Amino acid sequence: MPDRAERFKSFKMWLKGLPHALAFRVVAFSSIWAIIALVVIATVISALFRQVSQRGFEDVLSAHLFNLIASVSATETGFLAGDPNLGDLRFSEPFSGWYWAVEPASDALRNPLYSPSLAGEVPSPPTDVVPFDREFQRRYNITGPGGQEIGVLEAEIVLGEVDRIARFRVMGNRSELETEIANFASRLFAYLAIFGIGMVAINVFAILIALKPLGSISSALSKIRAGTAERLTGPFPREIMPLAEETNALIESNRRIIDRARTQVGNLAHSLKTPLAVLMNEGRAMGGEQGALISAQTAAMREQIDHYLQRARSAAQHSTLAARSPAKETLARMARVAEKLNPDKQLIVKMPEETVIFAGEREDLEEIIGNLLENAMKWSRREVRLTLSKPQEETGRTGLQIIIEDDGPGIPAKQAQQAVKRGRRLDESKPGTGLGLAIVADLVEEYGGVLVLERSELGGLRAEVSLPTA
Repeated sequence: MPDRAERFKSFKMWLKGLPHALAFRVVAFSSIWAIIALVVIATVISALFRQVSQRGFEDVLSAHLFNLIASVSATETGFLAGDPNLGDLRFSEPFSGWYWAVEPASDALRNPLYSPSLAGEVPSPPTDVVPFDREFQRRYNITGPGGQEIGVLEAEIVLGEVDRIARFRVMGNRSELETEIANFASRLFAYLAIFGIGMVAINVFAILIALKPLGSISSALSKIRAGTAERLTGPFPREIMPLAEETNALIESNRRIIDRARTQVGNLAHSLKTPLAVLMNEGRAMGGEQGALISAQTAAMREQIDHYLQRARSAAQHSTLAARSPAKETLARMARVAEKLNPDKQLIVKMPEETVIFAGEREDLEEIIGNLLENAMKWSRREVRLTLSKPQEETGRTGLQIIIEDDGPGIPAKQAQQAVKRGRRLDESKPGTGLGLAIVADLVEEYGGVLVLERSELGGLRAEVSLPTA
């Protein structure tokens, strides 16, 4: 169950970040555009097919009407006569929806004629509702004897004498036409949907292949941050090669700046070391209050210089991309040193079994832990606890956590902020310069971490440090 919950949580996080992915945006935009284009194409083709089908339907009715007119005549006695054969078997099937009728439109004619398929009269609308056109024809739709919607083409023709007018009507099954149009539209949309799915799949595949070099660059940058590589290497497309070259140039420039900073820091430390040593020796040799004052001030100068040199080195090293240090090994080594220096104190160390990597220089981590451990050992009565915790996604903590507790007097909550200020000492009864917590605070700040000082369960100080992990 926990594994399933973790997978579900990871899937939710992936879905949450999906809209921000470049591949998702490109695929979504191209897919939406393809779907819109296919829908428009299907709509246009369906409309054209309907237009052509209706025109063909009207042409068929018109051809049958002319054939019907040519096949019917009037006898001398005023009877309608003829045996129309329109060449379509549907005019012989009852209730097929295809009918013809020749009916007298004047009193001089008698004996109406109907197709074998027509069983019953088909009403026609008045001429004031559906008038005749210039060719003395009119078109309208009605419900036929079989319940179908039929289209009617009607014309009134004079047969022989002026007073002999006959009404010719040819009727076609419009429901059948609509069914054919609907079937065509459904097949068209089905075929275009299959084509669209294939096109979107190919589009997704092509886009993912095209964006694969960006994934290679991301993987290469991850290797640089992990310290396993120093440059972006690999075959990149021509469009991405300038990005890789500029990134490599930036990394090289950053490395040169760091090297220069380290060199300058080292040179400054060595150049000040000898003059400070001379001043301290002179102060001791001079003796008295004046000599003690010179020695104390020289020692303070050395501590101040060490503090700012440490901060400058930390700022320079923090900019490097490849700085990675194993936290467990560093803490274990610092704990052994603290135990040897303080045999009368009990140091309890708790660390996870998994590997925890600090995203920074080993010397900086040693400086942070060393100062906190030294402070805890100095003020504790008997017991000090050192705890290392790995990142925990369920709590939202992404960095490592180091907690150092002691059973000493602790620091009041109101004085916790004063304790991390440079040179500030809350208790002058024990030796020190007041720079330890200040150095820790500066280093933690340089790495974007958090330092919290509060009351421990043991009764003393609880120092909690959060630092970034690789």
